Amino acid sequence: MKKVFESDRICFVEISELFINDYLKMLNDYENVSRFFADAGRNYTAEDEIAWIRKKREEKADVFSIVEKKTGAFIGNIELMGVSDTERELGIVITAEKQNTGYGTEAVCALVKYGFERKGLQKIVLRTNPANGRAIHVYKKCGFTEYDRNDEHIFMELFR
Repeated sequence: MKKVFESDRICFVEISELFINDYLKMLNDYENVSRFFADAGRNYTAEDEIAWIRKKREEKADVFSIVEKKTGAFIGNIELMGVSDTERELGIVITAEKQNTGYGTEAVCALVKYGFERKGLQKIVLRTNPANGRAIHVYKKCGFTEYDRNDEHIFMELFR
């Protein structure tokens, strides 16, 4: 695992096949995680995750696994997805075991800092499920503001 950057309690490392079992446990947890996905209810396989890792590596995507410094435990994944050279969309997934621990807030704030300071971004956007109150709270805490909504998504943005 190659560390790319870190915050107080967590390391952001390159995505890896070493985490496939963690990825699958997290992604296939409908009750706590995947019910908020656009394709809720999908059953992810090891083959799906291997293909995803390969694709992201090919794209040189800014996607990281989040690992607890103290224990090395897997927390989740976070990504800045391509919109333009100066704007990206943030996505994050946290395991059920690590929710309500402050790791989501720490990870989002650290990735925003990484995006603005190291990637030169001017704007970061995101969309979240209106029923995901915990995520909305985290995003607001990290400075995001809502700019639009519909039945499926709340759209938020943050400027440098």
